[in-house]
Amino acid sequence: RAPSCSGGFPAPQRLAQELHAGALLTHAYSYNFKAWTTMPPKKAAEEPEERELVLGRPSNNLKMGIVGVPNVGKSSFFNVLSRKNIPAENFPFCTIEPNEAIVPLPDPRFNWLVNHYHPRSEKPPTINIHDIAGLVRGASEGAGLGNEFLSHIAAVDGIFHLCRAFEGEEVTHVEGDVNPVRDLEIVEDELLIKDKNLVRNAVESMRKNVERKVGGREKLLEFQSLEKVLAFMEEENKGVRFGSWTTQDIETLNKYQLLTSKEVVYLVNLSKRDYLRMGNKWLPKIQQWVQSRGGGTIIPFSVEFEQEMLDLEMAGEDAVKAYMDENPTHKSMLPRILKTGYQALHLIHFFTCGADEVRGWTIRRGKFAQEAAGVIHSDIMNNFIRAEVFHFKDLKKEGNDEAVQNAGLKRTEGKKYVIKDGDICFFRHNG
Repeated sequence: RAPSCSGGFPAPQRLAQELHAGALLTHAYSYNFKAWTTMPPKKAAEEPEERELVLGRPSNNLKMGIVGVPNVGKSSFFNVLSRKNIPAENFPFCTIEPNEAIVPLPDPRFNWLVNHYHPRSEKPPTINIHDIAGLVRGASEGAGLGNEFLSHIAAVDGIFHLCRAFEGEEVTHVEGDVNPVRDLEIVEDELLIKDKNLVRNAVESMRKNVERKVGGREKLLEFQSLEKVLAFMEEENKGVRFGSWTTQDIETLNKYQLLTSKEVVYLVNLSKRDYLRMGNKWLPKIQQWVQSRGGGTIIPFSVEFEQEMLDLEMAGEDAVKAYMDENPTHKSMLPRILKTGYQALHLIHFFTCGADEVRGWTIRRGKFAQEAAGVIHSDIMNNFIRAEVFHFKDLKKEGNDEAVQNAGLKRTEGKKYVIKDGDICFFRHNG
């Protein structure tokens, strides 16, 4: 209890004793005074959980783009991912407009939930993928429809940078020979040149107004951030995603959505033979180059092998089983590629579950419960009351919803609760 003041002020010795007791009790409750007062005050406004500010658009509808020089297997890779048939002829600019696919994301948790609830409808979490036509040297200056293709890259949020490390006369190379390190440099350099030009022009256009104090402190901070970003790109010759930026810098960068601010996953397209034996002369050189440019995730795989696996899937489960029984170490890389792309976009998903439907919903990491509700429907967000939440791992451990609740693992959360990957949510609203 708090120190008493009934009957006038207490004696100094008694007051000291009561204050000491209150201090000890407060310490025992981790300094939470409300935890030990007998008459709790009116609930204070809900404090938002802290969430990290990251480079990129705040939207939940984020996309990965498949990028590379021509004829490295981008459209063939896209065909396998999406099960869509688009032109993939052996011609540098066969893909003029970006093609989009919404691809289911492999997740054992979703499969478990479907088997648990036996819903009438099931909708897995997905990732949006765009196939973007090949870039050539000089794209930043407009070569090979470069400006159009760079605008397509600007429209996505992360990049699958695909390079070719297999020989083959039947598939010509726009540069004349196979050299994946050179190809990686061509694309990365073109993106960096484009960003340098954009930021340099922005700095010069703002300089006079900033010197005249037009726009006040806000424009001054933006100008200073842009100068810092330009200096980093010119001195380090690296994309902005590798820089160390303040919150102000990130807010500025997110206004400009620079090409080199996008997360990159490097995909190395091998021949089937090299993939299955995991040996290729270019892999150490590619790794060395990626490390020299700031680092990143490298995934070797084979479009040729993935196409054959797709053909087996089309033939039926028996064909797949027979092949896997005979070749147990031959595994598809697509699940890892999709999951890595998902992580590169800072995406997570939560689930809504019941007899009618089990569905995985995609959101950006760090979203509040009310914002997550808006992914389902804007009315739920606008009329949000609370979220009833428990985690997948608790459901799997306890066995069913009732056991989760009895174990005290089902919680009521407010609108500022930050959704965690794997949360199972039911949103209460008055809409």
